[in-house]
Amino acid sequence: MARPGHARNRPSLDEDEEDPVDAMIWRTGCAAQHRELQECMAERQDWRHCQPQVRAFGECMARRQ
Repeated sequence: MARPGHARNRPSLDEDEEDPVDAMIWRTGCAAQHRELQECMAERQDWRHCQPQVRAFGECMARRQ
């Protein structure tokens, strides 16, 4: 079973291939915040209900810039 990731319009990855967006986020050190945001989005289906997670991920990414 493939790992969940960003399902944009791209060819599907084999199980052993790493999603390039997930790899980039992992390298930033913000993977935990990204995972929490994804989980909230999956549960709530509306980013407006996930503002604490959006802010936490954005702040983490800003610190890495």
